[in-house]
Amino acid sequence: MTSTLRKCLVVALGVGTLLAAEVANAVAQPAGSSPMEQLRQDTGAIHALGVSGVQARVVAPDGRQSVATSGTADLTTGSAVSSVGYFRMASTAKTLVATVVLQLEAEDRLSLDDAVGHWLPGVVHGDGNDGSRITIRQLLQHTSGIHDDLPGYTTPEEYYQQRYDVYTPEQLVARAMAHPPDFPPGEGWGYSNTGYILLDMIIQKATGQPAHQEIEDRILRPLGLNQTRWGGASATLPRPHAKAYQLFGPDSVVDVTEQIPVEHEGLSFVTTTRDQNRFLRALLAGRLLPTRQLAEMKRTVPVSGEVQQLWPGGRYGLGLVERPLSCGGTYWSHEGGDGGFITLNGVTDDGRRSAVVSMSEARGDTLEHILEQENAASALIDHALCTEGPNTP
Repeated sequence: MTSTLRKCLVVALGVGTLLAAEVANAVAQPAGSSPMEQLRQDTGAIHALGVSGVQARVVAPDGRQSVATSGTADLTTGSAVSSVGYFRMASTAKTLVATVVLQLEAEDRLSLDDAVGHWLPGVVHGDGNDGSRITIRQLLQHTSGIHDDLPGYTTPEEYYQQRYDVYTPEQLVARAMAHPPDFPPGEGWGYSNTGYILLDMIIQKATGQPAHQEIEDRILRPLGLNQTRWGGASATLPRPHAKAYQLFGPDSVVDVTEQIPVEHEGLSFVTTTRDQNRFLRALLAGRLLPTRQLAEMKRTVPVSGEVQQLWPGGRYGLGLVERPLSCGGTYWSHEGGDGGFITLNGVTDDGRRSAVVSMSEARGDTLEHILEQENAASALIDHALCTEGPNTP
């Protein structure tokens, strides 16, 4: 989640929680639908909300893949959505960061209970912030209390003014330090992008390499994820990709594809539905972390605040979200949203079935639209993971 989404949620809270009761209804899979038919229906349902482009990929336990697209990649030309199109990974990359941190713990290069001040002395301080009282585990789990104050846009004018702005991690952390903590460390839950900027800085301090390079060396290259790339301060994406749009209000849909992600030094990755499925399956299958570290990653606490409306019944581990399935049990995920792209994903606990849906328009003008889009995408993930029959294209 970006500060843009956070701002949109806050602005839209006056609309009320209109859709909380609709979540259960949205995930009721129609009787008699084949997995492929259901996937097509679900991508079509997202497009019918007004989302310009949708691509989804489901991987069955036997490795077979189902792919569906809907809408258009370009509102001007009407070109088709590519099923192999790139999109910005955004906060889904938090799971990459968390995986590297846990690998470092397994190597005894750091401890989850280390104080942030131990690794970054003097960085977290001022206005009640105290790095000596915050642990790495709390950064990973969003229980640090660190306030988020990342730049973000909520109007077309702000987008055009800010889209090429570049910030250092130190500048972004300093913005947060100008605010008192939202709660004492370990005594609440609050989504904090700033916490993951600090984790990037800790990874570099512990390894001598930037976090994105450690992710490349430890995860992307070993798994063959050659369609997942660090974008750095690039304002563009590799081809093919859909144009990304932001709904700012009635009759105000803006092409926001070209922009430098605020967190360009850490979470500025692009990926595809193929690679994201591969990563999630490998992680939950135990191919990236020892048993103890994977268990730590899956130790969760309830989410709170406005995020409860996005993830009903959700619980947050260490860079991983646990959400309930309509067919019983839970699945693991971490969605991301930035620069017009919104992505939801999910993988079963054994890593055998997974699904990713990427949308190239963010309908962030009202809470109602945000929740409609979230619920429709969550329904697609739920249907895909609850499928029992053969998963054939």
